[in-house]
Amino acid sequence: MSIDARLAELGITLPQAAAPVAAYVPVVEAGGLAFVSGQVSFVDGHLLKGRLGEDVSLEAGIEAAQGCGLMILAQLKAALGSLDRVERVVKLGAFVNSSADFTDQPKVANGASELMVAVFGEAGKHARSAVGVPSLPLGVAVEVDAIVAVRPA
Repeated sequence: MSIDARLAELGITLPQAAAPVAAYVPVVEAGGLAFVSGQVSFVDGHLLKGRLGEDVSLEAGIEAAQGCGLMILAQLKAALGSLDRVERVVKLGAFVNSSADFTDQPKVANGASELMVAVFGEAGKHARSAVGVPSLPLGVAVEVDAIVAVRPA
């Protein structure tokens, strides 16, 4: 089954790949890997802003991380031409805008991690880091970056 067919089966429509907001490119492909720049928490076309442990609930944080994951997929599709080139999701890095006493960053990051497994199956299982930070660009709640092994074009 193609990844596009899998997305359709899951009822997932990818967002439009977002343009960079600073001096970087969304995806760099090198040495059989695609490095995806950090993607911020877009949910239903809007930035999900705020801090976990203060004004963003755990559930909203999980949804924000899933939104980051969807944008990672959109960026990969735009850069690679097809998500069928994805051989394996190697690593995700999740950054959670959180208060000092918030300790559920791994649960938040699961929003992106579980999306990758749902879309790619075994090839979506990956290494990961999930860290709390005091602020993120544009005041967003979550940012996720990725390293993905890719097949030649």
